[in-house]
Amino acid sequence: MTPQSDEDEVWRQIVASFNDTAERDSADQPWPDSENVPAEPARRVVKPSEEEDREDEPSGQDDDEPMGERDEEEDEGHYEPPPPPPLPKVDLPTKLAWVALFGGPAYLLVAAMASWHMEGWALFTAVAAFIGGFVALVVRMGDGPPNDSGWDDGAVL
Repeated sequence: MTPQSDEDEVWRQIVASFNDTAERDSADQPWPDSENVPAEPARRVVKPSEEEDREDEPSGQDDDEPMGERDEEEDEGHYEPPPPPPLPKVDLPTKLAWVALFGGPAYLLVAAMASWHMEGWALFTAVAAFIGGFVALVVRMGDGPPNDSGWDDGAVL
C-alpha cells in the first residue's frame, strides 16, 4: 500500500463521517481543577445618604483617606500618553514648494470671488506655481527608506 492510498482512505473516512454526531465521551469528563478561576468576593458599594453628601461637599474628601490615595484611585485606568516629539525642521525649498502649492489656487480663488480682472500672465503664474510646488514636493519626497532605518528592511511605522 502506498502513502498516497493511505491518505486517500483517511480522506474518505473524513468525508463519510462529516454528518455524524460527535461522541459524548468528552462531555462526560470533569472540568480540570487547574482551569478553575478563584471567585473574587463581591464588592459592596454603599451609597451615602443625602445628609452625608451635604456634609462632605465643602471638604471634598474624607477625613480618614489621605489626598494622595484618593488621586491614585481616581486616576486608575487613565492613560496619559507621553509628549509627542518635536516637529522636524523644514528647509527653505520645501517651505516655498508648500507656499506655491497652496498660494496659486488661493490667489485664483480670491481673485475670482472679488471679481478682479486677471491678466494672462497672472493666471499662468498661479497655475505654474501650483504645478511647480506639487512637482517639487513629489521630487523631494524620495523613494528610499529613512536614513535611520538600520540594517534590516522591516516595517517602518
